Amino acid sequence: MNGSIMSDFPNGQVTLSAGPLAARFELNKTYILSLTNDNLLRNFYLEAGLWSYSGNGGTTSATTTSMDGPEHWHWGWESPTCELRGHMMGHWLSAAARIYAQTKDMQIKAKADYIVQELARCQEANGGEWLAAFPASYMNRLAKGKLVWAPHYTIHKLLMGLYEMYAIGQNEGALDLMRGLASWFYRWTGQFSREHMDDLLDSETGGMLEVWADLYGLTKDETHLELIHRYDRRRFFDALLTGQDVLTNKHANTQIPEILGAARAWEVTGEERFREVVEAFWTCAVTHRGYYCTGAGDDGELWIPQGHMAERMGVGQEHCVNYNMMRLAHVLLRWTGKPEYADYWERRFYNGVLAHQHGETGMITYFLGIGAGSLKKWGSHTQHFWCCHGTLVQANASYEQQIFMEDQEGVAVCQWLPSEVRLKLDGVLVHIHLQQDGQYGVYPLNGWNVTGMTAITKIDMPPIPGQRPDRFMYRLTIQCDQAAEFTMKLRVPRWVSSDPILYVNGVRVVDSVIVQSFIEIRKTWKDGDLIQIEFPKALTTELLPGSENLVAFMDGPIVLAGLIDREYRLVGNATLPETILTTDRERNHSWWNVGYYRTKGQNEGIRFIPLYEIKDETYTVYFPVKPKV
Repeated sequence: MNGSIMSDFPNGQVTLSAGPLAARFELNKTYILSLTNDNLLRNFYLEAGLWSYSGNGGTTSATTTSMDGPEHWHWGWESPTCELRGHMMGHWLSAAARIYAQTKDMQIKAKADYIVQELARCQEANGGEWLAAFPASYMNRLAKGKLVWAPHYTIHKLLMGLYEMYAIGQNEGALDLMRGLASWFYRWTGQFSREHMDDLLDSETGGMLEVWADLYGLTKDETHLELIHRYDRRRFFDALLTGQDVLTNKHANTQIPEILGAARAWEVTGEERFREVVEAFWTCAVTHRGYYCTGAGDDGELWIPQGHMAERMGVGQEHCVNYNMMRLAHVLLRWTGKPEYADYWERRFYNGVLAHQHGETGMITYFLGIGAGSLKKWGSHTQHFWCCHGTLVQANASYEQQIFMEDQEGVAVCQWLPSEVRLKLDGVLVHIHLQQDGQYGVYPLNGWNVTGMTAITKIDMPPIPGQRPDRFMYRLTIQCDQAAEFTMKLRVPRWVSSDPILYVNGVRVVDSVIVQSFIEIRKTWKDGDLIQIEFPKALTTELLPGSENLVAFMDGPIVLAGLIDREYRLVGNATLPETILTTDRERNHSWWNVGYYRTKGQNEGIRFIPLYEIKDETYTVYFPVKPKV
């Protein structure tokens, strides 16, 4: 683990359980499968000279009705005239690899393997090294100081997708493609002085450092180690190490992938400076800067000045930034075992990943506004392909990664999402199943569930709560083929409003628990052992950093959005949100509507629902509150 406290389970060992979250996962999978091989590969074929389009065949009388014409192609940022074309391929490969690892769906495996095979054909046609949806001349333009839109960024996405197809998707050929590209970049960068290379690194290199570190971790090839050092962005990293705020008003989605690269470089080289860079970045980007209720410290892709968030509630957080900060939080959780990073990931997941995705179409909103009168602007299936489009496809294939983690003592539950993990501890097969009690509100998404349906039809069952519950309840069932001693660590989220209630095999465990910590239970576990835990929650407010009276309402970790198209002053005690809001539409047939509220005692009635449930409604997140006289 190279000094890490926790480690990820191998891909495929953690899987989602049936439910609303798994349905979102399937929605994303269906979309990924809907994108045709020809359209994903079209620009790669074009660059390699393996495809051209000449319309109706000149003077022939052939019909065009069955031709694969431009109306069926990918457009937006994937159009043949866009310099960023090809970025979607990398995201697609990453998502396909992760979906296959979790589902073992051979349809997506076959599709992804075919695409890697065709990319190999393109690389061979290009001479055996270069592989991209644009010409190598873009890199030479960049080297001459001429403007070109982020070719390094696009190559990074492709290399990341190839790496995950090899490491997760079990495709051996993907590594060969990475080696070929690495040879091209090793030779290309070898002609530049350190100063010239530093100039190149100022032009959005994305996560090139990360993929070179990933490759070196596999090959231990000295040329790949040299690429790590050549792509070390010292102008940025060294300034961070001196404690400078080099983020304010800078492009956030340029810098976070570079920091993820530094993180991976530390893991494969052991060079302590890389870890110090990552820690300095987190201090500057999160600890000192603060964040909105969603976890964002950016607006319109730029880092917000410390203490000036009220002035920056414009287009909103960008999804690429959201997901990359989640990835970074995951890295720091692995390194340190500190639950604060899991809390940050959770906040970004509910109020970022889920809030950026349309719950019915699966489409993406590039930005997520939280200012007065915000509106989500949804992309289309094939006409936009923003950077965030690709990132969301990848994010929605990666729900499972941080739910369970492993440490030297046993298993940690880091996120409370219905799922299961299968592992082997000292030769003992262990299966842990995490379930949520549907009668106490399934979140982060709600909907029909078997438990709820059973409860409303069987008269002999204990009565369901009369009102919407003020807690979430979970069960962890442990199955093992023989007794095994290990520690179960249970994260107590930051949003828990009072002491959790814990039972092991029906016996209450009474102990002092600190919020934002782990409860540790060490015992010899036997087949059928059961852990039950209740997390009390409450309606709360969060003051906007730098503001005197602008607050957002939260139900546990869930940001609420008021359905109003303008700023509206509420009256009441901002520290006692129950003086302002009351529960609304709390029950829907067999499930609870978590996060549904409405105003009370106000001049205007406003409904509040979770930010992630907003589709086409105009909404407002932050409200000024005036004390009642």
